Amino acid sequence: MAGIIIKCLSKFYGGKDSGMAALRGLDLEIKDNQFVTLLGPSGCGKTTTLRLIAGYVTPDAGTIRVDNTVVSSPEGVAPPDRRGMGMVFQNYAVWPHKTVFENVVFGLKLRKVPAVEARRKVLDTLALVNLGGLENRLPNELSGGQQQRVALARSLVVEPGILLLDEPLSNLDAKLREKMRVELKQLQRRTGITFVYVTHDQAEALALSDQIAVMHGGELQQYGTPDEVYRRPANKIVADFMGIVNFLPGEVRAGAGEAPVVIIDGMEFDGFARLGDSVKAGQAVDIAVRPENLRLARARSEEHRLSARVTERTYLGNLSEYWVELPTGTVLRAQTHPLEQFGVGDEVFLAIDAAECSVFPHVAEPARAAA
Repeated sequence: MAGIIIKCLSKFYGGKDSGMAALRGLDLEIKDNQFVTLLGPSGCGKTTTLRLIAGYVTPDAGTIRVDNTVVSSPEGVAPPDRRGMGMVFQNYAVWPHKTVFENVVFGLKLRKVPAVEARRKVLDTLALVNLGGLENRLPNELSGGQQQRVALARSLVVEPGILLLDEPLSNLDAKLREKMRVELKQLQRRTGITFVYVTHDQAEALALSDQIAVMHGGELQQYGTPDEVYRRPANKIVADFMGIVNFLPGEVRAGAGEAPVVIIDGMEFDGFARLGDSVKAGQAVDIAVRPENLRLARARSEEHRLSARVTERTYLGNLSEYWVELPTGTVLRAQTHPLEQFGVGDEVFLAIDAAECSVFPHVAEPARAAA
């Protein structure tokens, strides 16, 4: 198996002087036998990173090492077929006129593997991805999920040390996508192959990954476990991208290293476990609060101190989601058990689980030009 070490990796389109950086100064270590996801919105650099790892693109700066061997640098790039990697594409890229067996055996034929051994490997791999007995079918006789498994089998049969996956589930419906998430994670554990996965879907990344690299604007924002990037975001960009979040305006009355007190809507709140080093006493801040960390009640109490009015309710089966408006006009989203019911127009009082919140320096939005 194999690990990947990326140092100071950059890629510019249109030349370095154009300022169009698809990727800038990326440092990333992907350890052997891990499921690592490159996560971010369109244009963040995640697909460029994957293509650089695959050897399809030459970097303008930096290096990529696989097991301490440099495979990419501005001076040269090892060809994709000599990297010990497999690639699964978003559109499956299976040949419609070839059977499942013929699609999967193709890589072994290129490597001149003897026919008997190749057949054994193909059948074993099809069983691994739950396609046993379907080797004689054509792709148009398969479901979308089965076609995706054919693409997986074709990459796995050549026994790569690293498998690269470029949004492979995006063309599947919601139920099938959820099922394939479980299968992919189980497959990675069974094979011990290093998976590098690209997606813009936060739920997908949280469900699948050992480590998540959150990217934005061609730069790495945070690299950590799913729990770390969701509950302890490194900055406001990560907090905003990783699921639903409210940003409450406030002011810090004690800085980093002290027992922090934050003023929200004229009231003091303590218990905030995470103030960044850049947050100082007297500074305006934005408090990142997940909807599940807001609790609603009909009566004011020592915990439920922020008054608000319910403006909207959405029933989602396993939970109810409420939009509530503070007297200042700030609108928040809160999630409750479906048996906790409030009506539109009801006055409610909010409690904040401060220990699960993150506090960031407030940055004013840039002024917009008049239309």
